[in-house]
Amino acid sequence: MNRRQFLLASVATAALAACASQPAAGGPARKPNVIVILCDDLGYGDLGAFGNGMIRTPNIDRMAAQGAKLTTFYASANVCTPSRAGLMTGRYPIRTGLARDVIRQTDTNGLPLSEITIAEALKPDYATALVGKWHLGHVAPFWPPTQHGFDLFFGLPYSHDMQPLHLYDAEPGVEITQEEPEMDRLTERFFARGFKFIDANKDRPFFLMLTLTAPHVTLDPHPDFAGHSAAAEYGDVVEEIDANVGKLMHQLKTLGIDNDTLVILTSDNGPWWEGSSGGLRDRKGGAGWEGGYRVPFVARQPGRIPAGLVNDSIAMNIDLLPTIVRWTGGTVPDVELDGADIASLLTIPRAPSPHDELVLFINEDVAAVRTQRWKYVVRSFYRAYEGVLDAPGRNDWALLVDIEKDPAESYDVSSLHPDALADMAARVAKARATFTPLATPKTR
Repeated sequence: MNRRQFLLASVATAALAACASQPAAGGPARKPNVIVILCDDLGYGDLGAFGNGMIRTPNIDRMAAQGAKLTTFYASANVCTPSRAGLMTGRYPIRTGLARDVIRQTDTNGLPLSEITIAEALKPDYATALVGKWHLGHVAPFWPPTQHGFDLFFGLPYSHDMQPLHLYDAEPGVEITQEEPEMDRLTERFFARGFKFIDANKDRPFFLMLTLTAPHVTLDPHPDFAGHSAAAEYGDVVEEIDANVGKLMHQLKTLGIDNDTLVILTSDNGPWWEGSSGGLRDRKGGAGWEGGYRVPFVARQPGRIPAGLVNDSIAMNIDLLPTIVRWTGGTVPDVELDGADIASLLTIPRAPSPHDELVLFINEDVAAVRTQRWKYVVRSFYRAYEGVLDAPGRNDWALLVDIEKDPAESYDVSSLHPDALADMAARVAKARATFTPLATPKTR
């Protein structure tokens, strides 16, 4: 089923459902609203709920205490464009043609219109908006995001350290407008536009993606937060995010839709120049190591997600599409998805992962495979050299890590576990056989 067929089928299904299943008084509750807050370069260890002692995040910590925290959650890439493609589509980024590097301001590629995004999968039942950073193509036909199922876009085409830079406002049938952004007001503007969208759609189901630019460099704290954090400017911008999360929760309660709204907070990849990886090895862009991929994940919906749930089963942002669609009672697109429904991880203590394994990529190459216990790392960087650790003649370079005992990935234990080594090496070989043919021609 292609994208057009899926959208037409969704409209027809929704129309039949509307005629056949209107709830009577006291019947089923409305479809839940969904808000995804995607931070930019927020590290695994940057929140109080994940062990940070220098940056104050009481509102996000409260969100975790009132909901679920996943401690082994991965971005689908260690840089932003491919990670966002994976999140939006439920597919490893290499399937979308966006796995290599990030889209530069001079590039002309983008997320193919054939891909079905979360927003499109929720249509026509949901009002949809993306507020913040897009970074999935800024020229036609990939631009603006209203081409991909969003009714509203307010934000930036790519990272705020790229030039030229404008803040855009787009809705279907309305001429797109642009203005010059004030860097120290971006987080404030994004949340304010999100609040306005929520208020306008409080009486119907809505899907809001708040894709923030913080704490990606450049760090430009709002004047109300500048100089307040023990972690200096980086901490200031994270604390501003936290304060706005508090305002968001207050708005949901004031509107009476708190129990009807699933709120998720995560990051597109690990920390870059600053930020805490929480003791994990390496950072954003760092080949197969944890610090570039493992990110914080918090989800909250009172009445559906038990308070204080913590789950360490493996999951990835490619799981958001199937999870959100099923959470809302929708139809999962009939395409080849790599993501899985992780609702059980959010609702059942110690629920196992639906994944037998997860594949980590550096650009379009398999960098590692992760199972619940083991991780096999086959690609890394040293200075300007990208090393293939399991290349012929390098049988002792690849690392088999007992990741549950050694989360810092300090020791290769392959000599102690030959059966696990053979299994993980076979998994890597299978992943390469599956995904290497999907690589795109190198243009830069």
